[in-house]
Amino acid sequence: MKSKLRKSIKALKDSYSDAELAALSRSIVAEIMADADVKKAKVIAAYYSLPDEVCTHQLVDKLSRQGKTVLLPAIVDGDLELHQYQSATAMVIGEYNILEPDGSAFTALDKIDLILVPGMAFDSKGNRLGRGKGYYDRLLPKMPEAIKIGVCFPFQLLPSIPTEPHDVRMTKVISGSKS
Repeated sequence: MKSKLRKSIKALKDSYSDAELAALSRSIVAEIMADADVKKAKVIAAYYSLPDEVCTHQLVDKLSRQGKTVLLPAIVDGDLELHQYQSATAMVIGEYNILEPDGSAFTALDKIDLILVPGMAFDSKGNRLGRGKGYYDRLLPKMPEAIKIGVCFPFQLLPSIPTEPHDVRMTKVISGSKS
């Protein structure tokens, strides 16, 4: 069921042009920047987007310029570690050709106020469908107090998605549709 849904969402993404996804991303980033929890947060875990995700590159820069500590994931020994973002030029190519911050791990996970979480799909209850590797399933329980915001395109917000007991619900989902 989950793999079928992933394929369906991927096909839907592929039906949009790069320009359309970029325009949707700008709207979603504006909604994120306007979010009261994001404005309040001092330490934010985010993600540096892949080409088929809501583009967060400028968002990460903006949050950093506001003086927030911005953390990005790096894959180390098969797990996600969070590393502090310094600048776009201080990034290295990691596993899966994802840009990651160079540097040491940020281990004070209890200091993270908010985490922006990518996903293949989300539903109105905050359930998330990831890419199937379980990285966020293992990371999110380590920061139970952090506000968890799912980030997706409007077409990735579904009425419901299949869940499992280990899945961590998002506090809210931002999709550019003022959901």
